[in-house]
Amino acid sequence: MAEQFSHLDEEGQVRMVDVSGKAVTSRVAVAEASLVLEPATRAKLFEGSLPKGDALGSARVAGIMAAKQTPQLIPLCHPLPIDGVSVDISETAVGARITATVTTTGKTGVEMEAMTAAAVAALALYDMVKSVEKGVSIEGVRLLSKSGGRSGDWQR
Repeated sequence: MAEQFSHLDEEGQVRMVDVSGKAVTSRVAVAEASLVLEPATRAKLFEGSLPKGDALGSARVAGIMAAKQTPQLIPLCHPLPIDGVSVDISETAVGARITATVTTTGKTGVEMEAMTAAAVAALALYDMVKSVEKGVSIEGVRLLSKSGGRSGDWQR
């Protein structure tokens, strides 16, 4: 069973993966999340006229903070020295797209940190627009790409 699932030991018990034998490499992960908004809400968000203030700035900071807190949120996730986090928010035809990029030089990847950053930034945006629109949906939290490490590069 341990051969199939890296987070299980020989008896099938949950464990944290031992990465002590892995090489330190540069690693990057990019993830995204999307918000579906009514056109009027989308316009207020991107023109900066929401009642709660700077929603885009707040969401970027929330995503950065979330990436740094990932080991406290996701069981068995290794604490990593994060070298950089960027959270970009762009307007789409149906709302907003959040793209989070996380970099590290370490023994394991930052995929969970990138997806956590994108998801929490989306939640922060939701919180900022909910007084204007109740029906906002968060969709498509997913990894877009990763690089570095033994398994190499991957792209959706």
